[in-house]
Amino acid sequence: MAAPPELDDVNNAILDLQSADYNTYERPLKRLAASIGAGKLAPIAESLKGGVDFDAFVSGSHQGGSMVGSARLTWPEKREKELGLAMILIERGAADPHWFLSFAHHWYDAGSKHAAAIRKITAAVIIPFGRDYKKYVEAHLSSAGTDRPMRSAPNDKHRVFIVHGHEEAPREMVARFLSDVGLEPVILHEQANRGMTVVEKLQANANVGFSVVLLTPDDTGRANVDTDLRPRARQNVILELGYFVGLLGRERVCALRKGGVEIPSDFAGVVYTEFDPAGAWRQSLAQELDAAGYEVDWNKVMRRR
Repeated sequence: MAAPPELDDVNNAILDLQSADYNTYERPLKRLAASIGAGKLAPIAESLKGGVDFDAFVSGSHQGGSMVGSARLTWPEKREKELGLAMILIERGAADPHWFLSFAHHWYDAGSKHAAAIRKITAAVIIPFGRDYKKYVEAHLSSAGTDRPMRSAPNDKHRVFIVHGHEEAPREMVARFLSDVGLEPVILHEQANRGMTVVEKLQANANVGFSVVLLTPDDTGRANVDTDLRPRARQNVILELGYFVGLLGRERVCALRKGGVEIPSDFAGVVYTEFDPAGAWRQSLAQELDAAGYEVDWNKVMRRR
């Protein structure tokens, strides 16, 4: 049994909500509410929501005293109840965005700024919900006869996965640039194996919000109808490019192309940037990261030019 496509919609909505502000949060919140109970997820969602009383949960939590920010929600220890309550919170917020904003300010105080309150409740409730809901659905479907891996839930936007081939210099240049602007580069061979296969290790370390794919001329090849060999990226690089396009969406994948490498025809819409010796790729990559919701220190970017 294939993984429900609605899980992709859940994941994408959370990623969009994570980078939203006061003017843009309503749309991804509504998309998220529509996705969590759509299609094959409907019976799972109804079962989870049916076992909880959201109003009793809120009234039974610590309402806070005279100190601003002292209110604390008392989440249940049972995962199913926590998921059900989070679902109802999301659905009520989608139905009444102003209520959602007021709820965020009261229970996840972040000062007077609306955007800060939205981001705080997203980080504290919605991102963990996405992660745990995916695991719950995965276990539910496994018991029904499928153990197909599903898309990872989005993580905070500080980590960037680097897909690379044999050339070490471009990989180190990109990793150093990401570190210099305050982000954490993730390179697969530097992560612990823990007895996992390569695919399992990739999935275990894919909790990022963006991926940089280095298309370097490590191989050559041609179509049967052609006579000339053309430079190509290694097959594992193309595989991982497709993996992250499916996982994150093509707008959160930037392919750095070196040496006229052949571009796969199936990945139309992916951002391709020339990995030029002058280093203009740094500013282009920073622009893509900024558009994806990452906090980029532009002073450091411009100093690297």
